Amino acid sequence: MLAKPIIKFVGGKSQLLPEILPRLPAKIRTYYEPFAGGAAVFFALASERRFERAVLCDLNAELAILYTVVRDAVEALIGELSGMTYSEEEYYRVRATEPGDPVKRAARMVYLNKTGFNGLYRVNKSGKFNVPFGRYANPTICDEPRLRAASEALQGVSIRTGDFWHGCGDAAPGDFVYFDPPYLPVSRTANFRSYQANGFTVEDTQRLAGMCTWLADRGAQFLLSNADTPETREVFGEFQIETVSARRAINRDATKRGAVNEILVSARAHSMVSKETGT
Repeated sequence: MLAKPIIKFVGGKSQLLPEILPRLPAKIRTYYEPFAGGAAVFFALASERRFERAVLCDLNAELAILYTVVRDAVEALIGELSGMTYSEEEYYRVRATEPGDPVKRAARMVYLNKTGFNGLYRVNKSGKFNVPFGRYANPTICDEPRLRAASEALQGVSIRTGDFWHGCGDAAPGDFVYFDPPYLPVSRTANFRSYQANGFTVEDTQRLAGMCTWLADRGAQFLLSNADTPETREVFGEFQIETVSARRAINRDATKRGAVNEILVSARAHSMVSKETGT
């Protein structure tokens, strides 16, 4: 079985892979994904064996623990998940727990992701997971083949916890970085900042653009996804920007779920300017 994401994530890139993968090199020395999320691009590249090494990073410590457990102790995780049942009572019981054991923490995250409303990962200002129960016919809590395929793909992969500078600050020529940060909102009602308690601000997006400049000057390649808004086009205006169509599956108003434009940002325009100016 080919490796695929093991959790649902807001803004997951599975449906954009046909646009993203052709824009990445056939061979990559070290692949970095500093906003790992569901890691759809990583798993697709791993299945195609397109990188020698890989680094996954996320500010969400629970997610980093999950990938570490899947890499190092997948059978223990499968055993834990196999004993979990789907009910509203069980959901809120699991949601209220704060296990210290990494395997139990990983199982908690998978369970809440598979049985919570819309697969959201949302925390309040205190950092507490607060997504309500999701009503499904028969959710798959433990997908053993998918977990084992993900574990195989994660072997030898470095897993980090921290911001994007920590996630790829050691990238060098021959390396490739894929950025999938929390998007700037396309409207006031579309804003989603509860992935982490402190959110991801316009200033963070500007810092990210600065890192893209640093990577381009360093000789490392990158591709970045974001919402197609005047603000994002201004922030990343020195780079090449391409428009692609994506489907938004999560919105509190079901009538607003559907195709929207997103942008893919790459370093080619910046590199051309640098060569022409000698900078």
